[in-house]
Amino acid sequence: MHISSQFDSGNIEVVSATTPGEVHLRIRPDPGPDAFFQWFHFRVAGVQGESLTLKILNAGEASYPKGWEGYRACVSEDRENWMRCETDYTDGVLTIRYTPASDLVYFAYFAPYSRERHHDLIAACQVQPYCRHEVIGETLDGEPMDMLIIGDEDPSAKKFWTIARQHPGESMAEWFVEGMLTRLLDDSDPITRALLKLGTFYVVPNMNPDGSRRGHLRTNAKGINLNREWDKASLENSPEVFHTLAAMERIGLDYCLDVHGDEGLPYNFIAGADAIPSVTQKQIDARIAFEAALARANPDFQSEHGYPKAAPGKANLSMGSTQLAERFGGLAMTLEMPFKDNANDPDPIYGWSIPRCRLLGAASLDALLAVAADL
Repeated sequence: MHISSQFDSGNIEVVSATTPGEVHLRIRPDPGPDAFFQWFHFRVAGVQGESLTLKILNAGEASYPKGWEGYRACVSEDRENWMRCETDYTDGVLTIRYTPASDLVYFAYFAPYSRERHHDLIAACQVQPYCRHEVIGETLDGEPMDMLIIGDEDPSAKKFWTIARQHPGESMAEWFVEGMLTRLLDDSDPITRALLKLGTFYVVPNMNPDGSRRGHLRTNAKGINLNREWDKASLENSPEVFHTLAAMERIGLDYCLDVHGDEGLPYNFIAGADAIPSVTQKQIDARIAFEAALARANPDFQSEHGYPKAAPGKANLSMGSTQLAERFGGLAMTLEMPFKDNANDPDPIYGWSIPRCRLLGAASLDALLAVAADL
């Protein structure tokens, strides 16, 4: 038996692994003062037909320990198809049980979205006739910040932004964007055609390439939580936000969907910017209409469950969606998806899954069309 996480987005530390039935592990924290951790991704080799019992000993010290309640780990033997496996959380220890049919098996907090797949996505999109690619800056590790531009870039066109994976462990966000882009680049789709008559899309599929590759949960290479940097972004701490915000200032912004995942809540929901100091009724009405249209287009989305609302005027302006709504006056929202499952329509085999992320991403275009003309 051999356990490893020395690969793209890998994260695990082996405490002891004497037998397949008693493996003790720990999740490696992000760097930085907050030492966030919850994301894991590792492989176990040489265990065909063995009954694995994998215990993550420091799960109770994780950033969101309630996120383990009702959670089932993701498992794959081919790295393409990710299912859920038997998992329980007791006395601060997360225990994963699985018997692989193959010699090699992978486990992850959620189905990973690799850097290689990211590069494939960017390359496939930018060869389409009405899509082009721009590098808007570099990360602390020197990774390019990729932005896709879809549409004719008419100066009078509305500016539609989508950004994802400020928190790198929230890999469902990039699966969502892949589904959105796949539909957006299908010129036979009437929703796509209608939207591109109204505006141009600016898409940053991965806001945190360094953290994604390093196997972090919430931070970049320096241990900075990017979604608390929008009021103070700097080249020293958060070039990812600095460069994206500079591009937004240069281009303009009428709409931005910031795509995330939530460890605890088993629902898809929107966190709006209703509590910003300058909020207008138009912004609130657009957010309500967007949510209603998304629920119609894809019943996996709902608006009953979500985060507690901030008091009027008390929004945290260090966060992406609130800062952008305040700064540009448009419709800016955070969309959250579950690490667990959709409690309103659970899937006992796959939980919240890659296909459902992609379909919700595609449905976001229906919701945008419902409000786009009024932005």
